[in-house]
Amino acid sequence: CVSPEEKTYHPSNGLFTDAHVPDFDAYLALYKKSTEEPEEFWADVAQEFYWKKPPSGPMLQYNFDVNKGNIYIKFMEGAKTNICYNVLDRNVHERNLGEKVAYYWEGNSPDHHQNITYNQLLRSVCRCANALKLLGVKKGDRVAIYLPMIPELVYTMLACARIGAVHSIVFAGFSSESLCERIMDAQCNILVTADGVYRGDKLINLKKIASEALERCKERYVPVCCSLLSEEPLTNTDASDKLQVGQTTPWDESCDIWWDDLMDGVSDECEPEWMDSEDPLFILYTSGSTGKPKGVLHTVTGYMLYTSLTFKYVFDYHHDDVYWCTADIGWITGHSYITYGPLANGATSVLFEGVPVYPHVARTHTHTHTHTHTHTHSCLRVLGTVGEPINPEAWLWYYEVVGQQRCLVIDTFWQTETGGHVLTPLPAATPLKPGSATCPFFGVQPAVLNEHGEELEGEAEGYLVFRKPWPGIMRGVYGNQERFESTYFRKFPGFYVTGDGCRRDKDGYYWITGRIDDMLNVSGHLLSTAEVEAALTEHPSVAEAAVVSRPHAVKGECLYCFVTLKDHKEFNRTLMEELKRKVREKIGPIATPDFIQNAPGLPKTRSGKIMRRVLRQIARNEKDLGDLSTLADPKVVEVLFSQRCEAAA
Repeated sequence: CVSPEEKTYHPSNGLFTDAHVPDFDAYLALYKKSTEEPEEFWADVAQEFYWKKPPSGPMLQYNFDVNKGNIYIKFMEGAKTNICYNVLDRNVHERNLGEKVAYYWEGNSPDHHQNITYNQLLRSVCRCANALKLLGVKKGDRVAIYLPMIPELVYTMLACARIGAVHSIVFAGFSSESLCERIMDAQCNILVTADGVYRGDKLINLKKIASEALERCKERYVPVCCSLLSEEPLTNTDASDKLQVGQTTPWDESCDIWWDDLMDGVSDECEPEWMDSEDPLFILYTSGSTGKPKGVLHTVTGYMLYTSLTFKYVFDYHHDDVYWCTADIGWITGHSYITYGPLANGATSVLFEGVPVYPHVARTHTHTHTHTHTHTHSCLRVLGTVGEPINPEAWLWYYEVVGQQRCLVIDTFWQTETGGHVLTPLPAATPLKPGSATCPFFGVQPAVLNEHGEELEGEAEGYLVFRKPWPGIMRGVYGNQERFESTYFRKFPGFYVTGDGCRRDKDGYYWITGRIDDMLNVSGHLLSTAEVEAALTEHPSVAEAAVVSRPHAVKGECLYCFVTLKDHKEFNRTLMEELKRKVREKIGPIATPDFIQNAPGLPKTRSGKIMRRVLRQIARNEKDLGDLSTLADPKVVEVLFSQRCEAAA
């Protein structure tokens, strides 16, 4: 990666005078060491942490080539530590940060807020850990967590890490079916949820959803459902919306238990379970192209070191900074950059439960900035963005309006599978190009391949792959080695395949061009087209469905659905609303289609494969379709163009 010379943005004078990586030459030197002397590089990083048994063998062992045997990655194998100890006890007892605020928590209502110090966090996590042990949770057990953005979510996940249990957090916007599917796949024997939550002024009965999920799980019965009472009174203008045990909220005395009852009287001291480096830490589900979510498995040490280092360097974190990540912990961004990465650095973070525009559009400006004693943007230094590449227009707005042409926009590329940022600028070091993810992080070695697996040099466009692992990369798909290998390694043996396309420019900068497989990225949430199609075809009127992406000014991408109806069924607004509701119930509100088009037929090859490339072009009204010679019936395309949707369903 060489320094770019034009159309770039540089840090404002004086903003990063004490930066961890002060300039591009310093970045290049560290990057060279990380790739040419990885053992020494990661050994230096490891010195920052506590080890019950220090590492003694090779730092990294791996096989990325399916032709040479099973795929595996091992980092610092044989060392023993505990990630909860390193992000809490180490800060309290070794770094004297006990009275430092770990989280400024704000609830859905601005009236609900709490400052949580590292001392308080450690005690709460230990109490939760002891409570889980009372329920019989032990090392290696899987614990499902279905909670809103409240402190107990952090307590529970860190408690799992402390006693060696594997947490599997499910975003609290998913449906009961999605929750059940994840509980079953991970074989969880504990579910931690809440009675309910408000998002803005909308009441969501989480316990009802959780109970429906457990009912679906009968063949793999979950013995305990631990429920929290909400911080906010769960009442609405309609008295029937009150959540009351035995009325609207299901309650099963044989397995349900209240959080407060469980926590009553438990000790706030808990000895950590000392874990091997490659012991599992968590399972987090991400959408798969087959429609069945993949349980991405991360392990203790590599993930700990990588999230800590990326947080420190990518955000140029310093001790007196206040940091806010607006993601939900139910996604990898929240795991890595709300919990583990910031806490490993002894950071002070904002933990925000609500929505940015409730109770008014100035909520985030008025309330979160009070923590830094200012109501202006002058306190900001770094603006981050994840989920998808932002287009240059949005980048410039972010830079000019929010960042006031001072703050640099750190547009990162990474995945649930990568554990942390893999392509990213560093605030003081990397000249920025709007829309580009710029350069690889330390230890990450990207390559661009063509369809035949041939590596392309210099300026090129093709498949984005990585030739070697880094510590934080996933270790597998839980319980499915075959899927792990076929999804990420079989297409191009010897490389990790991201599933994304990219362009590398003349300066060596990487630009992500989008998913190559049948996936969609809606508001930063990765969704499977197959999963949405499966929900649509469950409707008794639908014979066939195909889902593609269409650009959206706010979401980045939205769902454009083609449905072929069974004979004598009518396509109308009532049906569209039923289909949207079906998708919401099966997957969650984030997957609600924006467009649903009647499709008397779908463009298929002679072998029966749907040509989604053509459907994407129809959705976007792109008339230059290229080669259609493989289509069984080209006239179908004309019909679909004539009936395409211009307004959202």
